[in-house]
Amino acid sequence: LLGGSTMAFFKLIGRCAGLLLLAVLCDVIGLITLFLGIFAPLSSWDFFVYLGALLLASSLVFWISWYTLNIEVPFRELGF
Repeated sequence: LLGGSTMAFFKLIGRCAGLLLLAVLCDVIGLITLFLGIFAPLSSWDFFVYLGALLLASSLVFWISWYTLNIEVPFRELGF
């Protein structure tokens, strides 16, 4: 029963599950930090806004790496 859905889940994740986890984790922590800096009445709000934006920007490195490492090219097109 779960065999088909589990297989589809692993196909969606791809071969680089660690990079996907880092990207999602960076996004979640970055958004929480950014919204904390925007909406919480803190005296050091700028630190949280900048840190959240920096985490969101750095997560792009993980997203690009995950996408690039999951591209599959057939051996025929590579000349093997």
